[in-house]
Amino acid sequence: MSSTSTTSPRELRRVAASAFAGTAMEWYDYILYGTASAVVFTHLFFPAHDLAVATMLSFATFAAGFIARPLGAVIFGHLGDRMGRRAAVVGSIALMGLSTGIIGLLPPYATAGLLAPLALLLMRLFQGISAGGEWGGAMVLVLEHAPKKKHGIYAAIPQLGSPVATLMSTGALAIVATLPEDDFLSWGWRIPFLLAFPFLAVGLYLRYRVEESPIFKQLQATQNVVKVPLVAAVRHTGGRMILGGMAALLGGSGFFIITTFMISYGTTVLGMERQTMLNATLLGALAQIVVIIVSGRLADRFGAWRICASGALISAVLAFPVFALVDTANPVLVTLGIIIGMASLTIPYGPIGSLLAGIFPAQYRYSAMAVSYNVFGIIGGFLPIIAQTLLVANGNSSWGVALLLMAVSLVSMIGAIGAGSRKVAAKREAEDEAAALEFDGELTSTGRH
Repeated sequence: MSSTSTTSPRELRRVAASAFAGTAMEWYDYILYGTASAVVFTHLFFPAHDLAVATMLSFATFAAGFIARPLGAVIFGHLGDRMGRRAAVVGSIALMGLSTGIIGLLPPYATAGLLAPLALLLMRLFQGISAGGEWGGAMVLVLEHAPKKKHGIYAAIPQLGSPVATLMSTGALAIVATLPEDDFLSWGWRIPFLLAFPFLAVGLYLRYRVEESPIFKQLQATQNVVKVPLVAAVRHTGGRMILGGMAALLGGSGFFIITTFMISYGTTVLGMERQTMLNATLLGALAQIVVIIVSGRLADRFGAWRICASGALISAVLAFPVFALVDTANPVLVTLGIIIGMASLTIPYGPIGSLLAGIFPAQYRYSAMAVSYNVFGIIGGFLPIIAQTLLVANGNSSWGVALLLMAVSLVSMIGAIGAGSRKVAAKREAEDEAAALEFDGELTSTGRH
């Protein structure tokens, strides 16, 4: 189904603002956990007799959120393709805000024993379910309002939520980290999490003001809503879902090597000040904002798949230089390395939504995008653990982690090239799939089951 926009410029701006604000809030919550797992949870929610083990356990709860993301993609993707994009994104943002705020209220291990990490794990799972539905919903909603010729730049708008969220979450932790150590670990770290509650109120307000996608309205009007969207997506576009997930791997997962793992590596192995690592991440997020805007515009000119593939190749080439800079333990060079690393992997992140939206039909676009993105996103949750394991196995040498980042980059490059090569065929296949769905009796309508 065509994605030609009939949305007024005013409504389009409102949708774009809502997508940006919603994803910024979602990723604030999600990234905040990742940063806190490196500098807070290791000390508060797990037995403290072995720092290396506590770090691994902390990163394990971080990974649990990624394991839950495909479940969220299935749940919210189904709701989005059956009941509407708007209803799904409202539900996902509510779940994220509540679970993150509750983390700020949890007692530490010293007070609650094993209940503390278990409660932390449960909230992280809820975060993962929410994040699994958020990205696909926000992206589909904005692109189904936007004109086709500007999909690259409008796909970049929700992506801006990630670096802005990094600025907000890491900035909030950096501010409270200036407190005396005892105050920071007893109550200061809670403040950034408790801010999720007022952020939730703002996010809900913005999303309730947005109109439903005109394309979904058209699907309803023509009685082309699919009964089980995910089944139809896997049946008709399973290969494209794999390619899309591969293409999205670097931007959605490699990021956590340069942030979550790097912060832990810098502070525990290189002996860097916590504040230095947090500040470097903040500067990297500023670079990401610029890169996302530029890559989105380039995608409209040269094609999303070309920008995604080129960016992944650049990230692969720069993987070892980035770690070489960080390994100097010089604050200026460490900061430069993190900025370069975050900026390079962000090149394919900017237009990835445009690439994925263009290879899936509207009838199950939400489900296909969300599931492909988040199934491969599971890998991202384990990258800090894998990186930590490689680091220990190589005697605290970072070459294995650099190789890991290079491998992730090359997988994304291959996926982007594959998705791009199928784009023309995908348009033709979409028409065939719609006809096949109707023939198979998979389309629902009033009075027909």
